[in-house]
Amino acid sequence: MTSLNRFDTHTVDNQPSILNSYNLWRDDKLLKTYVTQQLPEKQHWIAELLGCFGALAGNELMEHGELANKNKPELRTFDRYGRRIDHVDFHPSYHALMQSAMKHNVHNYSWQNEQQDGAHTLRAVLMYMHYQAESGTSCPLTMTHAAVPAMRYGKSLPSYWLDKLINGVYDPRSLPASQKNGVTIGMGMTEKQGGSDVRRNTTTATKQRDGSYSIVGHKFFFSAPMCDAHLILAQAEGGLSCFLLPRILENGELNNVRIQRLKDKLGDWSNASSEVEFQEATAYLIGEEGRGVPVIIDMVSLTRLDCMIGSSALMRQSLVHALHHVSHRDAFGKTLVNQPLMQNVLTDLTIECAAATALTMRVAKAVDNASRNSYEAALARLATAIGKYWICKRTPMFVNEAQECLGGIGYVEENPMPRYYRQAPLNSIWEGSGNVQCLDVLRALAKEPNVKEALFNELKTQTGKNKHYDIHLSKLLDELSNTQNMETRSRYLTEQMALALQACTLLATCTFLAKGNVHNDIAHTFCESRLGNACGFALGTLPDTTPFEKIIALGQVSSS
Repeated sequence: MTSLNRFDTHTVDNQPSILNSYNLWRDDKLLKTYVTQQLPEKQHWIAELLGCFGALAGNELMEHGELANKNKPELRTFDRYGRRIDHVDFHPSYHALMQSAMKHNVHNYSWQNEQQDGAHTLRAVLMYMHYQAESGTSCPLTMTHAAVPAMRYGKSLPSYWLDKLINGVYDPRSLPASQKNGVTIGMGMTEKQGGSDVRRNTTTATKQRDGSYSIVGHKFFFSAPMCDAHLILAQAEGGLSCFLLPRILENGELNNVRIQRLKDKLGDWSNASSEVEFQEATAYLIGEEGRGVPVIIDMVSLTRLDCMIGSSALMRQSLVHALHHVSHRDAFGKTLVNQPLMQNVLTDLTIECAAATALTMRVAKAVDNASRNSYEAALARLATAIGKYWICKRTPMFVNEAQECLGGIGYVEENPMPRYYRQAPLNSIWEGSGNVQCLDVLRALAKEPNVKEALFNELKTQTGKNKHYDIHLSKLLDELSNTQNMETRSRYLTEQMALALQACTLLATCTFLAKGNVHNDIAHTFCESRLGNACGFALGTLPDTTPFEKIIALGQVSSS
C-alpha cells in the first residue's frame, strides 16, 4: 500500500444509487388500482392521458422541483427608478413547473370535461402526480382550479375571466387579464385578528359609481401574490362579501395592493405567500353583498380535497424513496428490505399510503357525482372534511417514519426527504386546521341529516366482510347517537369515521378485484390493525401473521 492510497477512504459501497426517473402513473400499482376502481369503464383510454403526464412528472418535473425549492422567490417592491412594482421573482424552474402543469390540465381538467363522468377523479390523479414532483406550485394550481364555482357567481364580470380560467395556459406576464393567454387565481381570506374566524375580518369594501368597490384593509396570508387576481372577503354595506381583486387593472396600472413582505415559511419554499395592505384597491363583487361565505364555500371544499390529494401524494413519494433505499442497502447480514422489523415498518407504511390514496380517490368520485346524485353530494360534503382532517394529520408522522428508513442521509438536504418533511404539516393547517375540520364535521351532522345517512349507507356496503369492521361500525353508530359533549369528542369521532371510510374503500377494492389479490391482505390487515387494535401506536407494529413481502411488493415502483 502506497502512502497515497493509505489515506484513500472514499470508496463508496453499500449505498443506493440515486432513484431513477419513472412513470408516476404506469409504475404505480397502488394508484392505478384505486383509480380504475372508481372509473372501471374508462380503463381503455385513461392510460394515455395519465401516462403522458406521469412520465413527465417522474422525470423533468422532479428536477425542476429540486431547483425551485433551492431558489426561493424574492420580492422586488420597487424598480430601479423608484416606481412601486410589488413584483415577486421566481426561479425558471417554478415557471417550468407551472407551464407543464397547466399544459397538461392540472388546473382545469374538471371544468373542460365537466359533462364527462370522472372528470374530477382524473384531475385528482393529475394533481396527485404533480404534487409528488413539486408541492409549492400546487398552491396556485389548486386555487385556480377551485375558484371556478365561486367565479360563476360573478354575473357582471367580463366573460374572459372564466374563459381564460377554464381554457387558458400559463402566462406569467404582468398584463391586464383581457390581454393574457390564461389567468391564475389566488386567495386572501385570513386577517391577523381573525384567522379562521373570517367574520371578524375588518377589511372594508365601498361601492363606487362605476359598480366596482374600493377595498381598504389587510390580509395576513395572501397566497401566491403573482396570480392575476385574488378572491377575497371584505365587509361591504350588506355584510361580509366576496370580491375578485385583479393584480393589474384593465388600464394597465398596478392595483393598489401593497405587498408588505413574503412569509418565511417552514416549507413550501418554491411558492410565495405574503402579507398585503389594500390601499383603496379596486375589486368586483362576486355574488351578493353579505353572501361572501356561501359564495366561497365551494372553493374551500375543492381546496380541501386538494389537501387530501397533496398529503396522499406526499406519503406516496416518501414511501417510494424509503423502499428504494432499503432495497439497495445491507445491514447486519441482510438487505434492509429483508430484515423482519424493517419489513413490518415498510408494510405499515404501504398500508397507510394505500388507505389514504383509496379514500382520496373515493371522495374525488363523490365530488364527480355530486351534481347528479344527492347521496353522493351528501357523502362528499362530509367525507371531504373527514378525509382532510385525518389524512393530513397522519402525513407528518408518515413522512418522518419513511425518513427514518434512510437513516442519517434522510436528514441531509441533498436528499429530498427533508423537503418532504418540511412540507408534511402544511395541509393540516391550510384551509382550516384540524379543529376547524372536526367542528365542520359536527356542523354537517347536526344541520344536514342526509349526510349521516349517506355515510352509513356507504359504510354498510361492506358489512359482513371483516369482523373488526362490523364491530367498529356498530360502535361508531353508538358513538354518534350519543350527543353529549360532542364538540369535546369531535376529534375522536372524526378519526373513527375516517378509519371506517378507509376500511370501507379498501374492502370495496377486494370486491372490485379478483379473489385472492394482495389488496385483500391490505384491506384485512388494515381492519385488524386499525380497527381491531392489533397494533401499537407507532407504525411498524403489525401482527406477525401479516404477509409482509406481498404487501411491500405492491408498494414498490419499477425504478425501486
